[in-house]
Amino acid sequence: MTGNGLYQIGLYLLIILILVKPLGWYMARVYEGKSCGLDKILSPIERLFYRIACVNPEKEMVWKSYLSAMLIFNACGILLVYLIQRFQAHLPLNPQAFPGVPPDLSLNTAVSFITNTDWQAYGGENTLSYLTQMLALTVQNFLSATTGMCLLMALIRGLVRNGATKLGNFWVDIVRGTLYILLPLSVIFAIALSSQGVIQNFKPYQKINLVQPITYSQPKLDAHGNNINDAKGNPEIETVSSTQQVIPMGPVASQIAIKQLGTNGGGFFNANSAHPFENPTPLSNFLEMLAILLIPAALCYTFGSMINDTRQGWILLAAMLIMFLPCVGITFFAEQQGNPAFTQMGIDQIAEPHLYPGGNMEGKETRFGIANSALWAIAATATGNGSVNAMLDSFTPIGGLMPLWLMHLGEVVFGGVGSGLYGMLMIVIMTVFVAGLMVGRTPEYLGKKIEPYEMKMASMTVLLMPLFVLVLTAIGCVTVMGTSSIANTGAHGFTEILYAFTSMGNNNGSAFAGLNANTPFYNIAGAIEMLFTRFWIAIPTLAIAGSLVRKTIIPSTLGTLPTHTPLFLCLLIAVTLILGALSFLPALALGPIVEHLMLWRQYGH
Repeated sequence: MTGNGLYQIGLYLLIILILVKPLGWYMARVYEGKSCGLDKILSPIERLFYRIACVNPEKEMVWKSYLSAMLIFNACGILLVYLIQRFQAHLPLNPQAFPGVPPDLSLNTAVSFITNTDWQAYGGENTLSYLTQMLALTVQNFLSATTGMCLLMALIRGLVRNGATKLGNFWVDIVRGTLYILLPLSVIFAIALSSQGVIQNFKPYQKINLVQPITYSQPKLDAHGNNINDAKGNPEIETVSSTQQVIPMGPVASQIAIKQLGTNGGGFFNANSAHPFENPTPLSNFLEMLAILLIPAALCYTFGSMINDTRQGWILLAAMLIMFLPCVGITFFAEQQGNPAFTQMGIDQIAEPHLYPGGNMEGKETRFGIANSALWAIAATATGNGSVNAMLDSFTPIGGLMPLWLMHLGEVVFGGVGSGLYGMLMIVIMTVFVAGLMVGRTPEYLGKKIEPYEMKMASMTVLLMPLFVLVLTAIGCVTVMGTSSIANTGAHGFTEILYAFTSMGNNNGSAFAGLNANTPFYNIAGAIEMLFTRFWIAIPTLAIAGSLVRKTIIPSTLGTLPTHTPLFLCLLIAVTLILGALSFLPALALGPIVEHLMLWRQYGH
């Protein structure tokens, strides 16, 4: 690992930690309905929304009403996004005259963006119109992120309220989260990104004349940008000669800002944040990485502030950082060490200061290098973001293992906006239950007894994701409809399938690019998986909130396990790692682990 790379990673983490407290304090003020500075400007707009929607902001909801409102709101979102895609050929702001999106892909994309997954089985610049990108996808980038924060707020109220029944008002939470938090931050980031060269326009795609014609081979594509396969299932190849290049345009900066801030991750272009129009400079790269972790990290302080014990928030943030940092270090080291197959080919992989980053630069942008590519990959998979500035399919086996492992932990190491922290709180509940069994006492958390009902609900949130990921991966590996999409055989091909269903099952959205996921099998199976692993986990989370809010807070005694100490920190990390290992270690052994051993056995010294 290079000193320059370590410096960049250290600076990034330092700035994140500096911003945690002020942003976390601000978000707590927003959700508690207290003055936050922007309320003097935005409160008239907030009240207007309530009047239009006929919502009484003073009327709170029990957990079932809160859940019903959330599910109905998101079901309407799925329908709207689906219809916009299907009818985009007849809608305005479609200068390239793109046809309607096929039904299975429309369903997958609609579910993907409503669940904050933003899995993309299409290339944005050759599939979606400007209106679809803005009205369907960008809007849901805001609303899916705010939905995660709403669920977290309901759970926090369940923990902090004493003998009550109500968890707040979903409609108030969704408006305040969007209006006071995501929208102002997105405006700031969009302006900053535009200053770095991220485009923002409504121009038709531009054609430029090349200095000299180019001839190249490429797979044949149908009208929707999908590969045309021969009778054996292999892509048909055609030779193309061109004297012009088409440069895509569009309203990109506004989408990229919320894509990163809301841990969405879906790119305007197929190359995502490796595309120079989405991420043109090292500074834009740093700002976008900052946006990925900013809100999930700050929510830990928000949690501590809202329960009137900031030590609890800091201990959760510490647990996340302790699991995050080794993954960054291992990925950086694995990529900097390089690929032994390249060494045998005579490719230089030795780092030279200020000249060449060295290491495994396949699939990476030279303007970012090894350190920023590794850091981005880990930040985007530790959170529910899933965007990429380098192609994960080209990482070394161990470099690709770390993003997989972080998702296998359940997206609780920062995780999605809101969803990551309430997922971590589910593991906290399981941890205090285990600790209670060890000392023979009824487990408690923040003065609330953790009883069998809470444990059953928490177990559902932990077990559902591995069940979907492993079952669908198995089906993908033993059926032609699954294996026909992989670009590689053997361990790497298995990893491509495992990664796809892991990403969709954890509402992440990143992918090993070697898998052609735009098939009926992956579109439909993925849509079902994303729906269940987002909302079927939300149901027991709100059920726990509804159970806890009715309980009275009991004072702590000498026998109460403190949940803000280094001892609890170690126990929490251990439970998190054990749950991930028990569920996924055999699958990882069949994929990236065995691929690493085979690679170094064949090419290593």
